[in-house]
Amino acid sequence: MAKSSIAKFAKKLLGEDEEILEPDQEEWTESYEGQLAIDVYQTDDKIVIKAPIAGVKPEDLEVTVSDDAVTIKGERKEEKKVEKENYLVQECYWGAFSRTYILPTPVITEKAQATLKDGILTITLPKAEKTKTKVLKIKTD
Repeated sequence: MAKSSIAKFAKKLLGEDEEILEPDQEEWTESYEGQLAIDVYQTDDKIVIKAPIAGVKPEDLEVTVSDDAVTIKGERKEEKKVEKENYLVQECYWGAFSRTYILPTPVITEKAQATLKDGILTITLPKAEKTKTKVLKIKTD
C-alpha cells in the first residue's frame, strides 16, 4: 500500500479534519537522535564493547568513559543528498546517534582504548581491581 493510500485510509478512519503525519515528513525527524546498537562482553580483567558504525569517520565519533559508564556519540553523514521522493526503500539511519551504557563494574579509565576497524568500533576497558574485604579483630581494653 503506497504512503498516500495509507494516509487516505487513515483520514477516512479518523475523519477528514484529522492531520496525518506521514513518516517521511521532516517534523518528526528534526530532533530525533538515533540509538546505536552494541554488544558488550567481559573477561576476567576487561569489559569489551563493540558497535557497528560503518560509514562513520573517526573524526565524527566521540567516546567518553567514566568509571561507571561509556557514552558513544557520532554522526553518519550522507555523501550525496537524495530527494525523499526518489527513494524506493530507506532503512539506513543518517544523522546523529548516541548510546550510553552503564558498566556493571568500575573500570580504569586511563587505560581504556578505542579502535575502529572494518566499520566496527571496539572499546576495551580494563576492570578496576576489586576492593578486598578485610575482617577486623575487635580489641578489648
